[in-house]
This record gives sequence, C-alpha cells and structure tokens, in this order.
Amino acid sequence: MTVKEYKAHPGEKVLTINSMNNYIKKVEYAVRGRIAIRAEEIRDELSAGKKFPFDTVVNCNIGNPQQLNQKPITFFRQVASLCENPDLLSDDKAHLVSQLYPSDAITRAKQLLKDIGPSIGAYSHSQGVPAIRRTVANFLEKRDNSSPANINHIYLTQGASSGVQTILTMLTQDSHSGIMIPIPQYPLYSATLSLVGATPVPYYLDERQQWGLDIEQLTRIVKEARHNGTDVRALVIINPGNPTGQCLTKENLTEILTFCYNQQLVLLADEVYQTNIYTKERPFISFRKALLDHPLEHVKKQVELVSFHSISKGMVGECGRRGGYFECINLNQDILDQIYKMASVSLCPNIHGQILVDLMCHPPQPNDPSYPLYREEYEAIYQSLKRRSQRLEDAFNAMEGVSCQPAQGSMYLFPTITLPKKAIQEAQRRGLAPDAFYSEEMLEATGVCVVPGSGFGQVEGTYHFRSTFLPEEHLFDAFCSNIEAFHAKFLNQYKD
Repeated sequence: MTVKEYKAHPGEKVLTINSMNNYIKKVEYAVRGRIAIRAEEIRDELSAGKKFPFDTVVNCNIGNPQQLNQKPITFFRQVASLCENPDLLSDDKAHLVSQLYPSDAITRAKQLLKDIGPSIGAYSHSQGVPAIRRTVANFLEKRDNSSPANINHIYLTQGASSGVQTILTMLTQDSHSGIMIPIPQYPLYSATLSLVGATPVPYYLDERQQWGLDIEQLTRIVKEARHNGTDVRALVIINPGNPTGQCLTKENLTEILTFCYNQQLVLLADEVYQTNIYTKERPFISFRKALLDHPLEHVKKQVELVSFHSISKGMVGECGRRGGYFECINLNQDILDQIYKMASVSLCPNIHGQILVDLMCHPPQPNDPSYPLYREEYEAIYQSLKRRSQRLEDAFNAMEGVSCQPAQGSMYLFPTITLPKKAIQEAQRRGLAPDAFYSEEMLEATGVCVVPGSGFGQVEGTYHFRSTFLPEEHLFDAFCSNIEAFHAKFLNQYKD
C-alpha cells in the first residue's frame, strides 16, 4: 500500500475551502440562510438611509418571540435579576428590595442561589444543577400524571438544539447510520446529520391529512432503507410540528411507539412547542406519557426514548438565554455514562439558562403573590398568539393559489403556493428554487423575511414557505395586508 507523503509549503494557507472538513461544507440551515442574511443587509441599509418600500424588516423566518417584542414574564426576570445581583439579597438591603420585588421572587432567588452555590459565575455539575434537575423531574411527573422521573436521566442543555446534536452524534457510528426525519423538517436535523456524517432517511407528512403521519409509510421506508444498506437507528418526531404545526393524537403516539419497538428504533421526541397548542381537539400529550401508559408491557420497558424541551418557545420565549433539557428513558447505563462524558467536555450548560428552565418548570403557583400577574401575562401572550395564528391562516387562505392548514400548535404556518410557470422559469434562470425566488421577492417588496419550503424539504413539485405569526398584534393587520398585496402583484407580474 502506497503511503501519501504530506509536505509543508510555507507561505500557503493551511485552512482553505478545499482543506476544511467536508462535512461542514454539506451543512445547510435555511432559517438563517441566504434570505435571512439579505434581511440583515437590508436592515443595515435602512439604518444608513437607503429607501425601500417599507420602514422595517420583520423577521418571520425564525421562532424568536422577544425579537418581535413579546414581553418577558415579569416573575422570571425578577428572579433572574436577583440571582445576577446577589448583593440585593443582603440583610442591609432587605427593606429596599422588598419594595421592588414580590416576596416569592426573593424567596425563589435565595433558594436558587443556595442550590447553585457558590456563585452563578461558577461551573455547575456537568449534567446541570441537581436541584434544577429535580424541578424538571417534578414537572414531568405533574405534567404526565406519572411515576417519579429519575434526575440522573435528565440532562440540562444549551437550548434543545445542543441536546439533539449530542444524541444524534451518539447514534452515528459511521456513514451507514440512518436517522428517520420528517419532511418537512426543522433543518437542525438535516444539518446535524450532515455534520456527523450520518444518513438522513426522510419520511413524508401528509399535507392533505393536516400533516398526518402514516405508520404504513414509515414501515415501508425503514425496510427499504435497510435493504439498501442503511443501518436505520432512530426516528425523529417533532410534535407539535415545525414547520407544519400539527399535534399528534394519543392513538398516533401509541402506534409510533409500537412501530419503534417492532423496528428497533430509538425515538427522539422534539417537544419544544408543547405549550403552543391552539385547539382543544388536539391537546398536547407527551411521548413520555404515551410510553408510560402504553398497553403493551414489552413496549413500555424496551423502547428507548429521548425527549427534548426548551425555554425558547411557548409563552417563555427566552431564546437568547439558551436553556433546555432532555430526558432519557430505557437507555442503558453505559450509554448514559457516555452522554455524561460528552456533557463534561463542555463543562456545564450556562447557568442563566438553567435558572430559566427551573422557572419554566415551576412558575408561580396559586396563592403565591406573583401568581395573578404571571397568569395575566401568560394568558395574554397565549390568546394573542392564538388570534394571530387564525388571522394569518385566514389571510393565506384568501390569497389566490394559496392553501394553508391550521396551526394546531407551534408558532408557524406552512402554506402551499401555486406559482405561475413564468415565475418558475425566472427562478430557474436565477438558479433559485421557485419558492426561494418568491420568498426573496417578498422580502425586497415588504421587508417580511420568511423561509422557503425548499429549506425544510417538501414533496417534489410543491412549493411552500414558513412564516411565524409573531409580529405584534397591533401591527398584524398591516403585516397581513402587505403580504396579500405583494402576492397579488407577484401573480400579476408573472401571470401565464
């Protein structure tokens, strides 16, 4: 065997586009891709005085509530600020602080500082502060009306994303390792699989059935992939859906768990939108609850489940604080040891995010001084999101050639659009996917930044885009009207 000799070439760059990690070059992340970059350029140009047909850029490309002025929950910020400034809790400032902060916020901050100790500027346990993991465990027990959760099977993370990346890395043995991901999918999954060199095994959600999931299709796909040499190891479910907004029924969850047992798959349950539910007909039910309640004992005891949650979504919306967790069920102890080792490499999740995880999982309770304001703020955000969801859905369905399924959950709508042949031809001339061309034209005309469906995956020959419904409610009529006017003008410009 011939050994290739590597020689030094002084004066030449070591790191070039040709010498870098090839896996990184394959990574694509549409929600912060080309159109989002152009949106930032336009924002800078507006600041510099350049004129556009609009005054501001509206970022509907990413679920970032506080960027679009969703107000943070007062109690959460009060506790966080006291933890950040522990001198305020000293005895000599007690009288002053009691006039500015409710007593339960003071008590909670003192308890968190005691649990975290000695300072929020110090590293915590690599798996996360034990007392905060206990708060998460209590939350899971209460949410699912279940038996106790094991705090040693709970890992606090830098948002849900870092937990997803850790588990996908663990699952990838080589390029033959396959992970089933939904189409449309949140591009965190395809990007991470590219980065670790795993093989995505796509399955399609059925838009005609409100983005439903078909077990027969899943079975056929996993068998075909294995027949073709892919070692399919896990199934990713995003519930409530992103970008599609569907919420699965208890019956569907039970079927999926049985499927995972029969096909020997780890189930990765992305449940970060679990409080963003807008219909009583489809309440959120966790895969954890569905597994613990499963009628078949062998499924309950055997299926490996990892479920993820985050402080970034729901009514909390604290994206920038990067807090989240995942819980493992039925994973072998030696695998848990390896996950802990991976967590230790990063030393610990950031403490500010851990504090918000604690507050999300254990907010003010009835009879607490802060409870009335907390409920008022929480309910106001929720009801406004629900109204905006319906308003934008109605706007999309009123537009020519556009059809939009309702948002049962999450923060997004994913309408399908019928584009004229001339528009498709123009997109091809520019080297763009047709829905990417449409989305870029929308940005330049309205300042509204959305993500084309081609960035999430879609049935061939169909076109979509994803938009949040996070713009402020008092601006929402104008926001919808601008999109409607753009769409009509676009169709007229490119009519066949």
